[in-house]
Amino acid sequence: MPEPILQLTDVKTHFPITRGFFFRREVGTVKAVDGVTLSVGRGEVLGLVGESGCGKSTLARTIMQLVPTTAGTVVLEGKNLTGGSVAEVRQVRRNLQMVFQDPYASLNPRLTVFDTLAEPLLVHKVCPVAAVPQRVADLMRLVGLAPRFLHKYPHEFSGGQRQRIAIARALALEPKIIIADEPVSALDVSIQAQILNLLSELCRKMNLSLIFIAHDLSVVKHISDRVAVMYLGKIVELGPAVEVIERPQHPYTRALVSAIPTPDPDVERTRQRIVLPGDPPSPINPPAGCSFHPRCPYAVAQCQLAVPSLQPSGRGREVACIRSGEI
Repeated sequence: MPEPILQLTDVKTHFPITRGFFFRREVGTVKAVDGVTLSVGRGEVLGLVGESGCGKSTLARTIMQLVPTTAGTVVLEGKNLTGGSVAEVRQVRRNLQMVFQDPYASLNPRLTVFDTLAEPLLVHKVCPVAAVPQRVADLMRLVGLAPRFLHKYPHEFSGGQRQRIAIARALALEPKIIIADEPVSALDVSIQAQILNLLSELCRKMNLSLIFIAHDLSVVKHISDRVAVMYLGKIVELGPAVEVIERPQHPYTRALVSAIPTPDPDVERTRQRIVLPGDPPSPINPPAGCSFHPRCPYAVAQCQLAVPSLQPSGRGREVACIRSGEI
């Protein structure tokens, strides 16, 4: 793995549940992220996958410090984001930007494209005011849009064009790492391919690190160097993208991979899909031991007692399963 640029150590993000009007008291806790240890290399694309509600987006917002960290540390280039003041975090955040899932919601409808892209340049004083128009035009060209669109509003663009504008805004401060939270899930398949190719090209040209969050494993395999699989707030498998998706070791990853559709109808008819019983447990009251054991077809009594940690399993992979070498 290349030199780490971002390191997460035992990161937890819990949300208290309170009750009462005059005398509010805490009656429970939502454990959205519950002990994530992860690193991202310089210039690396890390895919983060898992079903809805597993904590992917909360982890992204925790890294950005948009959501406060309950415990653990988030370190970007040696600077601890969880222990700094608001001013210190704001300064470091120039190197850490985010692309949200819905570009229409993340772009201000009252601002033109020019104002949207010029705002971070002016706030952070990246360049002289006289140079802002040229910088904004360059950002538009960088993401494949013509500068003549600069004075239009977000509602005048298609979904793919709006996502390109959101990417341009994320690139305005020349960050070193970008978090893309399901940036193609709301787009048509042909537009998805364009955005994925754009992100891949930008990472190569600018030596950007990218955390790519998605639920489509085929998309993640296409763009990622490594893949982290998340379940109920924890990382259960981590390793090179091709290894994890073609030879999954954790039972949950196997179930996810079995759900990837195949374009060949003959293969699709004969393929056996792994259907997990029941629903994911509530993050308010996760099960004891391994959080996946109530749905796992390979669970044994020990799975209810011990919380498995990520352990090396060869070929640069880590798996959080006490039976990973047996199944």
